[in-house]
Amino acid sequence: MFLFLSGVILLAGCNSESGLEVVSTGRLPVIEPDYTDITIPPNIAPMNFRIGEEGDYFRVRASGGSDDFRIDIRSSDGVITFPERSWKKLTSASAGKNITIEIFARSKESRKLQKYDTFQMKVSEEPVDPYLAYRLIYPGYYNWSHIRIMQRSIESFSEETLIDNKILDMNCINCHSFNQYSPDKFMVHIRGSNNGTYISNKGSFKRVDPKVESMPGGATYPSWHPDGRYIAFSSNQVRQGFYARPEKLIEVFDLVSDIVVYDTEKNLTYHADDGDTTAYLKTFPSWSPDGRWLYFCRALQTGSQSAMSLDDIEETRYDIVRIPFDPETAGFGKTELVFDASGIGKSASFPRISPDGRYMVITLHDFGTFPIWHKEADLHIIDLSSGESKKLDVNSNETDSYHTWSSNGKWLVFSSKRTDGRTTRPFLAYFGSWNNTGKPFILPQEDPEYYDNLMESFNIPEFVTGRIPLGPRDFAKATKHELLPAKPGDPGKSLSRENIERAGARRNPGERSIHE
Repeated sequence: MFLFLSGVILLAGCNSESGLEVVSTGRLPVIEPDYTDITIPPNIAPMNFRIGEEGDYFRVRASGGSDDFRIDIRSSDGVITFPERSWKKLTSASAGKNITIEIFARSKESRKLQKYDTFQMKVSEEPVDPYLAYRLIYPGYYNWSHIRIMQRSIESFSEETLIDNKILDMNCINCHSFNQYSPDKFMVHIRGSNNGTYISNKGSFKRVDPKVESMPGGATYPSWHPDGRYIAFSSNQVRQGFYARPEKLIEVFDLVSDIVVYDTEKNLTYHADDGDTTAYLKTFPSWSPDGRWLYFCRALQTGSQSAMSLDDIEETRYDIVRIPFDPETAGFGKTELVFDASGIGKSASFPRISPDGRYMVITLHDFGTFPIWHKEADLHIIDLSSGESKKLDVNSNETDSYHTWSSNGKWLVFSSKRTDGRTTRPFLAYFGSWNNTGKPFILPQEDPEYYDNLMESFNIPEFVTGRIPLGPRDFAKATKHELLPAKPGDPGKSLSRENIERAGARRNPGERSIHE
């Protein structure tokens, strides 16, 4: 009798379940996306999912909070969508506690109701920034096609187009960046007939060109100085190499690259130069929260003449360095090594410093500078006070790359190809401490099958502290502004003869640069 009762429960109350035997499966249910045992912010949109189990009747019960608030949902197709108002009440009541999810399923011909093991969603006390900005782009490598920069409310399913290249003469749109996560002060590059760096300050636009003659290419990969006056850029001559093997098709690399800082008030561009004459490739700048250090990636420049072979590229590995900066004089000190990635046979990209200045998260991969084509690319964390580093436990067997901290330092968003190995999707993960990170989860959508039907990739996800009060027509109007060319802040600076040859190296016929 005891064994019978432990495996079978009689459930009453609902006509479709009354009198049915409830039988435990002894395992977790298959749900898509996988939201089992994750940590979520209290202000997240409903975590809708699809149950991947056999049946034509499903019941889900979500409960939590001090008053044991509960949501009951029944579905005939396994698609579970939580009412937004009820979900917000549940997550608010459960902050600092757990939401418990129970799932039942049965087929019409069966008199048994399958009960799966319960699982929890831990609700943190720390919210996430309410908006996410990202670029939607098809995962190709040869043309620009249709490109949009979107803003999405993380607290709901509201998504709006910020910029659309269909009304900008099909120009390339890339590298959006926000000053201190602000929706009122940000910049974006437009390349093509409406070229320029568009800087928006409370809806007022300025169209500038930070490039000066001594730069090897246009300005890209921006990072705002905390005070909002300066923007650091890398200047890159980008090329593409192609492999003749199916497991790896393409490599994106720099022939020449450098780091510059643009003064938005004086319209001056300075080179982040400490006088070292060694030939380096420099890219991916990122400011420290106090604005006194500029971090970036640096590699010894390889290749013999005006091109690089695939062998050269596979020997190029970037370290993380930093250079002191004086915002009063726009002066630089001596560069110092922060993370010796090349010393362990790896290459580092995308240094991003936590808002408290304690940690740095990077993307670590085998070689080169463009990890989105590297399946082995993973996120690593460095304790800047001790120098200790480790691989984060948020990674997958596919590419995990571009990442950003939330403004409170408690959340990470990053791009991952783990869903299909081809398209990047935005994943969020809680960061409690060095030894406490939550299981990552994909940004929830109203339709749980949304990602299955979307061909575009999410590119450069950035947290924003509020809605950006602009739209595509505002940017179309801004293209009418006169382009303001920058002046050199260090007029004696010039490119070396070798770098002039590299910068002028011919591309394949018809090839478009990623940054031009």
